[in-house]
Amino acid sequence: MGGRGIVRAVLLAATLVAGLGAGAAQAQEDHSYYGPRLIEERVRIAAASGRTIAATILRAEGQGPFGAVILNHGVSASARERARESSDLLINAAAVFARRGYVVVMPLRRGFGATGGEMAEDPGSCSSPDYRTAESNAADDVMAAYDYARALPYVDGNRMILAGQSAGGMVALYTAGTRTPPGLQAVLAFAAGRGGDPDINPGVPCAIEPVARVFDMIGKSIRVPVLMNYSENDLFFSPKVSRQWFDRLSASWQDAEYALQPAFGKDGHYLFGDTLGVRYWLPTVEGFLAKHGISFARLDAADPERSPLLALERVPNIKSDACRGLYRAFLESPGPRAYAVSGDGRCGFAGGLPDARDVAMKQCSTVAKSGCTLYAVDDELLWKENVAGQGAGAPAPAAR
Repeated sequence: MGGRGIVRAVLLAATLVAGLGAGAAQAQEDHSYYGPRLIEERVRIAAASGRTIAATILRAEGQGPFGAVILNHGVSASARERARESSDLLINAAAVFARRGYVVVMPLRRGFGATGGEMAEDPGSCSSPDYRTAESNAADDVMAAYDYARALPYVDGNRMILAGQSAGGMVALYTAGTRTPPGLQAVLAFAAGRGGDPDINPGVPCAIEPVARVFDMIGKSIRVPVLMNYSENDLFFSPKVSRQWFDRLSASWQDAEYALQPAFGKDGHYLFGDTLGVRYWLPTVEGFLAKHGISFARLDAADPERSPLLALERVPNIKSDACRGLYRAFLESPGPRAYAVSGDGRCGFAGGLPDARDVAMKQCSTVAKSGCTLYAVDDELLWKENVAGQGAGAPAPAAR
């Protein structure tokens, strides 16, 4: 089965009617993604005072109705970095939600990327920060995207989620707590906080208590389930700090959970946006949403043609959580992608690389004591079961 890809459509600025971007569209097929066919659109969203906000929409093909996730980016320290802000930085994470029946709207707030203009959420100096005003201004832009998403014809406005990474997680929480968005079911906050600077003071942000007071306020007013997800080696917000912030929120709102993932890469602050990070945060999100009765199953999970590829329990030999996690990352990864297994339970994975086959095999061979075999490449399951049905397997001839 070949990759179904993403259709990329750029909605050219023409008119803005009731906040919905309209205009001519250009599209091209991108075969690097697998699973449900996804459509990517670039739009302009009407906001207050005649402004417009640039945003990217990622959704599965079809009429829906789908749920919607408003996925919010972080805040870079320099104007140059803010000007380069792009939804592409979170597109792989967005695809995880889109494959599970959510329309993902990724707005670029004022002062960022294609939206441009002056940044509206600068809290001022660390010695005397005004985070409430900063978050309120950011929430205005988030609500413009939220209202836009609810008005889309293929969105079920009663199945809404606010999510974000870093400062984006903070504004997702703030928006939920202060604006009471209609139809909101949950908030997913990844590495949420403000004031971190790993170059100056790793793990310890500059205004812990002022940010904590914002969490106090959110906890007193929020009325939907909250997941706050961090990593052990977050160089912006250490576990001690993030747990303190969570405790301040949960002191008033009991329906909140704190998840601390293992150390990830050089800085776990970026776990959410990295394809490999899926092996940690996705099971946590699945469990959290299931607990609250919120649908989060892959749209292709019941497809009999795809079920062998999607079935984690069918992967031969693997016994470790690490290899199971890597296979989950494989299933959510863009292509070219490959997953290899060995006879002694080792594995290797590569995604988004032209030589993914070779890299996966090399990674597997580095840790394995027996030979490695390609189990799956792109959207094809290469492993063939023994004809005698004895549980052994052999690679297809294409696995080279």
